[in-house]
Amino acid sequence: MSSLDMEDIKRRMEGAISNLGSDFSGLRAGRASVAMLDPVIVDAYGSKMPLSQLSNISVPEPRLLSVSVWDASLVTSVEKAIRESGLGLNPQVEGLVIRVPVPELSEDRRKDMVKVASKYSEAARISVRNIRRDAIETIRKDEKAGTISEDERHNYESDVQKVTDNFVGEIDAMLVKKENDITSI
Repeated sequence: MSSLDMEDIKRRMEGAISNLGSDFSGLRAGRASVAMLDPVIVDAYGSKMPLSQLSNISVPEPRLLSVSVWDASLVTSVEKAIRESGLGLNPQVEGLVIRVPVPELSEDRRKDMVKVASKYSEAARISVRNIRRDAIETIRKDEKAGTISEDERHNYESDVQKVTDNFVGEIDAMLVKKENDITSI
């Protein structure tokens, strides 16, 4: 009996898919999304804090983000953090609310975003392959220890490869969908 846990392998590979989905949600495809501001870090109260811990972010229109800052003394810091985040956004302050128009994507910017999406998906593929490598090492150790036969090793390795292929296919499909989202707007 092998010490291999297929459910654990699937769960870990699903984690790679989940992380990819989170990475993709932060890539803007020309529409406003609350996740777009996830990388924004604000200097507040003497430390650096995520924007989401200092404000409420909403999407009142497809091309507009609204950031309601909870503490009036932080409005300027939040505006500065959004402006300097490298996201290409130009926030406009209106009292405690900061309106962030989401500009149209230029063709060059779209190409850059497709490249970033490709990098994210390659990182996910590498993660899935590393999980496969660990599983195959476990299988081979079990064979050396005499707990499974050579035929069982081949069967387990085949099962692991099938699961890996399924997850890599899912990653590829997610990438194609994201590329279409980015280029079709």
